[in-house]
Amino acid sequence: MAFVEAGEAEGDPLSALRALVGDNPIGAEGVAELEQIASMADGLGFGTDRIRVDPAIVRGLGYYTGPVMEAELTFEITDDKGRLRQFGSIASGGRYDDLVKRFTGQAVPATGVSIGVDRLLAALDAKGKFSDTATGPVVITVMDRDRMADYQAMAATLRTAGIRAEVYLGNPKNFGNQLKYADKRQSPVAVIQGEDERAKGEVQVKDLILGAKLAETATLEEWKDQPAQVTCKVGDLVATVQSILARH
Repeated sequence: MAFVEAGEAEGDPLSALRALVGDNPIGAEGVAELEQIASMADGLGFGTDRIRVDPAIVRGLGYYTGPVMEAELTFEITDDKGRLRQFGSIASGGRYDDLVKRFTGQAVPATGVSIGVDRLLAALDAKGKFSDTATGPVVITVMDRDRMADYQAMAATLRTAGIRAEVYLGNPKNFGNQLKYADKRQSPVAVIQGEDERAKGEVQVKDLILGAKLAETATLEEWKDQPAQVTCKVGDLVATVQSILARH
């Protein structure tokens, strides 16, 4: 199977495969499985311009026991010699029912795909959608390791609202290191909740971008007029973070 970003529909490779395998029972079983996959893809609304059977796809590893697959991006790029060519594969995998059995003795059906992260980043760069100026995630700082579930819940709330967020997973004893980490991650905002804030149902939201600018140029009066850290109720966390992000 081939999963493609775009392309032209080709002939009917399944008919060619059926003719090729003839009465061979193993071959016929394989073609029937490909037909079933193609039918399900069609039922999901994916035509042959997006998902198609491609007999030319071959995986080099010997543990596959069923269909193999490859995902491709078909937009054109210019290679080192100035020639136009399709971007190509970004992921591949397949069915390997016997792999787990080799190690455990238990038959377990399995399918897996490996994704080329470097390839995806290269594709974003080629499409002009990768920027060095992109900001990092909101960082949820950790004041008490026993309250990790609370901090993870804050991150989940932000993510649900479409805001990138992560919880600091290093040693929480040195709070300064947490802010240094946020700086390295190019985070626009840090969220802080100690015991006092927790008791009041509040969080501290620190505008790291504004804080950095004020630290460089602001007078004491300007610093007071433009606080880089505000307090809000936990229920207002999303709105407060969105407000800070909107001004940068």
